[in-house]
Amino acid sequence: MADDQILDEKQLADALQELPGWELRDGWLRRKFKTPGWSHTLMLTNAIGYLAEAANHHPDLEIGYAQVIFKIQTHRVKAITDSDVALAKKVHESVTWLPDADSPLDGYPKKWVE
Repeated sequence: MADDQILDEKQLADALQELPGWELRDGWLRRKFKTPGWSHTLMLTNAIGYLAEAANHHPDLEIGYAQVIFKIQTHRVKAITDSDVALAKKVHESVTWLPDADSPLDGYPKKWVE
């Protein structure tokens, strides 16, 4: 188990600069991901679950038809730690990824996770 470094206000503000669309609310690092619909919501939930399990660090998720709300704090210290920010960055990078314009991959033709 890693040591939990609780982040101060400046560290949290700095982290949010690297996490567009994320916010601090009620002691949680939080992001609402909107999806094109139910099947994408399930895929997004599974992708987050896979990353969280690989990291052995687990967020709280709220799942709706076309959205997933990701909330994280380190439960054992009831605060946001460096582990929470690291997982949030990995999730953000993974689930918002789309191919570059010069990629041989087309990318999803409709609006993707936002």
